[in-house]
Amino acid sequence: MVLVTCGYERPNIIALAWVGTLCSKPPTLGIGVRPSRYSHGLIEATGEFVVNIPTADMAKAVDYCGHVSGRDVDKFAACGLTPEPASVVGTPLIAQCPINLECKVVQTISLGTHDLSIGEVVAVQVDEGLLDKQGHIDYAKAKPFILLDDEYRGLGDVLGIYGYSVKNG
Repeated sequence: MVLVTCGYERPNIIALAWVGTLCSKPPTLGIGVRPSRYSHGLIEATGEFVVNIPTADMAKAVDYCGHVSGRDVDKFAACGLTPEPASVVGTPLIAQCPINLECKVVQTISLGTHDLSIGEVVAVQVDEGLLDKQGHIDYAKAKPFILLDDEYRGLGDVLGIYGYSVKNG
């Protein structure tokens, strides 16, 4: 689950589960948004969005942002979230989210009920308290979560390390 911020004058927050990495060079990700959503128009108008990764402690705010329209409600105020200026894009970050990915839209593809907005990641902010000694994000500290069959679920135990199935011993 992520909180995507969009818009300039009256920025909005949309909760999304359909988000993913699409490319590593250039760093690119995709978000699926219904064209009927208020945020869709803001992203289309500005060509920018920020993917803010909330902690499990923020699940109630995430749920709220996914069920109330920004046409009617200032979700930042309603959820007690703090908009913070981004470093590259004009859309604000959410200060309470420990990871923020600033994106510029490079392409939008209509897929049916949803449009896939493909964004190049142009800046990243990570709370330094989440980094391990190698500079990688410690996801146990970050506490991301998912939406699975209408349930918000935290991430569980490590099941293996990339490439473990082919490494010797």
